[in-house]
Order: sequence, then structure tokens, then C-alpha cells
Amino acid sequence: MLKEKLQEYNIILGSSSPRRKKLLKELQIKFKVQICHHEEIYSHRLKEKKVAEFLAQQKSFYLSEKLKKDDLIITADTIVVLKNTILNKPKNQTDAFNILTKLSNRTHKVITGVFIRTVKQNILFSTTTKVTFKKLSNEEINFYINNYKIKDKAGSYGIQDWIGKIGVISIEGSYTNVLGLPLTELYENLKKIK
Repeated sequence: MLKEKLQEYNIILGSSSPRRKKLLKELQIKFKVQICHHEEIYSHRLKEKKVAEFLAQQKSFYLSEKLKKDDLIITADTIVVLKNTILNKPKNQTDAFNILTKLSNRTHKVITGVFIRTVKQNILFSTTTKVTFKKLSNEEINFYINNYKIKDKAGSYGIQDWIGKIGVISIEGSYTNVLGLPLTELYENLKKIK
């Protein structure tokens, strides 16, 4: 079992996301949280999954300056892509309204890059999920952005929130990926740790 295999490691989740913390707990492994406070910067020449992977790697490198031999760091970054354009976290409510209007009645991609790092090994992967929204009314969008925390969410929404329950008509791929951590893929990759 994975739990026994990873016992020798001091597992660190490099994320401030309460959703990632909750998801990782569901794998039944013990871990500590360390937050990376560096600004997320990437080259605009990178495309889609390469951006998510690069940002996950970048977080890991910031956190692993004092990596000990029994440390295992997990970092992740989730992006939302609509027609080859990355939709970032909203700056304010107007920005969130505009982003959700763009997502309305369309299919977009949610991509999470994950980087697992030990002294001996690095594993980098990403997972893509397609999410389709129904046509959202202005009233529905306004209700959501006025009643839910949208500031820290890529694409201005959390699928676990009200808008996901009333607005998402289909998901193709990993649901936990849309929450911010693709658990099946993470579990399989953690099994590769030597």
C-alpha cells in the first residue's frame, strides 16, 4: 500500500489551497503544508499544459532550497484554458463576471500540473479535464460572484460550489483535477517513488 511505502518520507504539500489539502488527506497519507509565497511568472511562449507543469515545478524549486534526504514535496498548479487562452484568477468581481460570461455555454479545459520531488527523484505530469457550462444568465453569474469566494480560483469558479451544481452540464476526465489535484494520477505517480 502507498501509505506504508511513503512512511520513510516527510511529505510536504506546497500549497495554500484548502481544496488540495482536503484532497491529499483523502489518499490517507500524512503530510505537512508549506506555502510558497513567490509570484507565478511564466514565459508566454509556453502553451497550455506546459504552463501548468512549469508553475508546479517553479513552486517546488522555491520550496526545496533546503530539501532533506527524507523530504518528498508535492506542488501543483491549475489553469483554465478557453480556446488556447489561459483565464487567470480574477482581479475583481467585474473581471470574474467577464470570465464566467466567456465560459458560459462553452467547453473549456482545466489543466493541473503536478511535480513530485525527492533528493533522488523528480516526477512531473499534468492532467486535462474538459468542462462544459450551460448558458449562464447574468443573474446566476452575479449571484455566484456576490455569494462565493472567487478570488483564488482559476477561471473564477469552484466546481464544488453552487455554480458547479447548477451550471456544469458535462465533465470529461478527472473531477478531482478540476478541484485542483488529480488524485488517481497523483496516486499512480507516488507509487513510482523509490
